[in-house]
Amino acid sequence: MFYYDSTYILVLIGFLLAMAAEGAVRHAYNKWSDVQSRTGLTGRDIARKILDAGGMQDIPIQRIAGELTDNYDASARVLSLSWSVYDSDSVAAIGIAAHECGHALQDAQDYVPLRIRSNLVPVASVGSQAAIPLFLLGLFFSFRPLQIIGIACFVFAVLFYLVTLPVEFNASRRAIEILSGGVIPEDEMTGVKSVLTAAALTYVASALQAMLQLARLLLLSNRRRRD
Repeated sequence: MFYYDSTYILVLIGFLLAMAAEGAVRHAYNKWSDVQSRTGLTGRDIARKILDAGGMQDIPIQRIAGELTDNYDASARVLSLSWSVYDSDSVAAIGIAAHECGHALQDAQDYVPLRIRSNLVPVASVGSQAAIPLFLLGLFFSFRPLQIIGIACFVFAVLFYLVTLPVEFNASRRAIEILSGGVIPEDEMTGVKSVLTAAALTYVASALQAMLQLARLLLLSNRRRRD
């Protein structure tokens, strides 16, 4: 049966990886959110400083609701910082703001992995939503072509997560290089690296979770074919 089988161990492993990564990023973020930068600069100040230095004075910075909802929208060319980053002068806020600026720099320099990820977004979104229903229908009616279509749809979601890894790692590397250039005191870089490393683990966990789910679909499909 689809809902009660040994392949659920893969789902459990993926869930535990995601929970561990989320715990790591929360721990690092909470720790370094309590440490104020001696520069006195807020997340918004740092972002504006980096964008202006990169020739992106036209990119606006807006405050958005939520926590850790920070993002850079390449299509609208807008950098959004969460309320806990925009006005905060903590080491964590500075690191996160610099990371999002890293994405803006990728966009300005036409970073290939970012372009690939942007092109994958609509396909991966539709694929991830359609994959499981199609696969379940194919499994229920023992119709293998439908199972294969469902699996193929989910592959696009997996590809999106895999392409996201170099995009996020590169943005963090850019942030660390910029901040290490005398923007903030050297001893505060420990906190920045800690927060960005923990955040990177969430993307790794998401990619592994998607790959484990794909493996599960393949195992279930092969098992049904043997039966």
